[in-house]
Amino acid sequence: MAVVEELIAEGRDGSLDFGNYELSEKTKLSDFPSGGSLYKVKTFSEMTKLEKDEGFAYESEPGTAVRGFRMSEEEIVMTVEGPEDAQITVAGSPDANYALYVDGKMSDIIKTTLGGKLSFSVVLEKGRETAVRIVRQ
Repeated sequence: MAVVEELIAEGRDGSLDFGNYELSEKTKLSDFPSGGSLYKVKTFSEMTKLEKDEGFAYESEPGTAVRGFRMSEEEIVMTVEGPEDAQITVAGSPDANYALYVDGKMSDIIKTTLGGKLSFSVVLEKGRETAVRIVRQ
């Protein structure tokens, strides 16, 4: 998997690809239409952030490249790549439990904050895709 040169793109299945951790300066793209929503991405080596309809959707530190990003009330699915381990935060439902699967293996049960944010760490290395699936319990 490579970085997303155009910063954000829609896949054939309606999922999103976004993020470029190789950029040295913060770069952003706003008002990207997909599935009836507008998305905004900010990305560079230190951080990648995605907003959906002006609300929080995804953030990683350091920056990452994300492919196949889909989110629903019950599940969030993506493939992530980065140059080093990353702390990722995604939007979920407030005060809910989620099962975290990394590369197909159950990793943890995580409870969201009152604001609905869900944070976890993943081991990443440049050039290697890591599949992440988060399922509401």
